[in-house]
Amino acid sequence: MCDICVMNAVKTKMLSRRDLFKGAAMAGAAAALGTTAATPASAGSHGGGPVDMSHTLSADFPTYFGEPGYSQEQLFKFADSGFNLFKQTINEHTGTHIDAPLHFSADGASVDEIPIEQLVAPLCVIDIAARAAEDPDAQVTPDDIKAWMAAHGDIPQNACVAMHSGWGGKTDTDAFRGFDGKGMHFPGFHLEATKMLMEETGATSMAVDTLSLDHGPSGDFATHYAWLPTGRFGIENMANLDKVPAAGATLVIGAPKHKGGSGGPARIIALV
Repeated sequence: MCDICVMNAVKTKMLSRRDLFKGAAMAGAAAALGTTAATPASAGSHGGGPVDMSHTLSADFPTYFGEPGYSQEQLFKFADSGFNLFKQTINEHTGTHIDAPLHFSADGASVDEIPIEQLVAPLCVIDIAARAAEDPDAQVTPDDIKAWMAAHGDIPQNACVAMHSGWGGKTDTDAFRGFDGKGMHFPGFHLEATKMLMEETGATSMAVDTLSLDHGPSGDFATHYAWLPTGRFGIENMANLDKVPAAGATLVIGAPKHKGGSGGPARIIALV
């Protein structure tokens, strides 16, 4: 048989297998979520189904230091080689990403060492959006945590406690960094709230819809230094926190697994 005939036969076989596996995967996911692949749940409702909690990573996504944290170069094109392949250059802490304990400690766990049990977590959303609209330097305080618990009960073991400040919708604007020529302005977790989560709850991760766990004016990264060295981890630049309930959702955290990493971009899904 000629070479081109062999190649075409293999391609046809691979495509048919891919279609088979795709159909099986969609059916399995639908069964797990209690829905059908043909009728995905709306991400804009709290009625059930998966919600994408990650922003799309691109060279335009704002970064803490103001310089692009991501680039992509195409090494092979389908038209020329029969396949596409890109080389990516990424700052670990770009886009929706994980802060591993190693990020702010000398010998903490790297991102590949985060226990997988911590990557499926009850999601607790603390909403400070109204306050942040008036004050971009607003912070989650112990009173905010107490108010959440008064409304929803104790924070569950292994929970991810997330700050919804309304910043998730600002990524295409200068307001996301809030840089005024001297410093940045965006919300974060107050140190005392961080200590309360550590001392009085079983939370193992915290998340923000801003560039940092600490608010923009922070010069000492007090929340990072308190939280991460204890073996807990953080998530920054979360998306769609306004599309999930304050309590009851489960977060599936697709953490990267590169050896020795201090963090990395993540695909995160909330199951409502």
